[in-house]
Amino acid sequence: MARLTRTQQQERTRAAVLAAAREEFAERGYTDAKVDRIAERAELTRGAVYSNFPSKRALYLEVLLGSLRHGDTPEVPSPLDAAEALGAFARLRLERLPLTGEAPAGGRPRPLSPAGLFDDGPGRTALAQIGRLEAVLLALALESRATRPAERVRRVRLAELALTLLHGAAHLGETAPGFGDPFDVVRACRHLAGLDLADVWDPPHLPYVPRARPVRVAWNPPPAALDQITGRRVGFDTDGVIAVLGVHRLEAVEEAVRAAGPGDLITVAVVTNDPAETGRLVRLRIGDHAGCLRQVFGRDRWPGLRVVLDDRAAIASAAGIPDPGDATEAAVRVRAGEIVAQAHGRGALHAAAVAATAREKGVGRFSAAECPGW
Repeated sequence: MARLTRTQQQERTRAAVLAAAREEFAERGYTDAKVDRIAERAELTRGAVYSNFPSKRALYLEVLLGSLRHGDTPEVPSPLDAAEALGAFARLRLERLPLTGEAPAGGRPRPLSPAGLFDDGPGRTALAQIGRLEAVLLALALESRATRPAERVRRVRLAELALTLLHGAAHLGETAPGFGDPFDVVRACRHLAGLDLADVWDPPHLPYVPRARPVRVAWNPPPAALDQITGRRVGFDTDGVIAVLGVHRLEAVEEAVRAAGPGDLITVAVVTNDPAETGRLVRLRIGDHAGCLRQVFGRDRWPGLRVVLDDRAAIASAAGIPDPGDATEAAVRVRAGEIVAQAHGRGALHAAAVAATAREKGVGRFSAAECPGW
């Protein structure tokens, strides 16, 4: 029998650790699971486990990632109005919950439930910002369903309200099985779509955002990466805005989306100080959320937005952004193989997005005279 290569041996060890961890977490839950027992189940040493995963939390998150459904089930038949779409989305999010009166599902990990894993300040901030990004993605999909001018309003507050209800129902479904009925929650989400929440986009800081700095620097596209929204691999050799956002600034995605011009492409690269744990959390939450969105709305309701995870800072490096971390907020404008504008700090995505639209339309605080080279 041929000897395994080092890479093959590492893959086999990792697979054995994950298989043992799935059993341990399913039987005992996260809190009571022990790394020593996982190693024993896998017939490995404790050191072998930690050589593949730096912590029990990172290992648990990897198990949850493995439990995500691969591939998309058939999309919900179209057309759907906002109420029908929100109801369909709620059904997908709640289908894991037991019906009223059913026995609890035990300690089986749930993709939407990293509850209690991140209970420190940075962890709670990351969870809040991931929720903001989820709301923006849901809102943009709902806004795309508008067929009449009167319906074309911002839907972010509606999305936040629906996600609050769904996360609350999911938490109760796990901690107090049998309380409430998921079907009632689905009906409630449908009715939410009819509320007038007076939702407007008017952040007070945007008028004070410094303009993007014009530059002429060669753009060397990083390797292709997985777009979390569509589930497709995408390249970076097209014109548009490349934004690098730390997990504590994910809400800034909307600044770029609202400022983008027709046909503009916004690529958001998410970075973190802790790829092993916080990075896995982002991948888990956004991957599961986007999978549900694709089933209801299809893959192409976000034509101008891509979200990728930049765990190794390859995209940040290509954009000339050193030492990216949780608080990073920076963006560049790429045109014809060059970086033609750079922006850093609060409002950077807005600045990079409006730079091109202002030049092309001849409006706003930017002009070709002010920004030579565009």
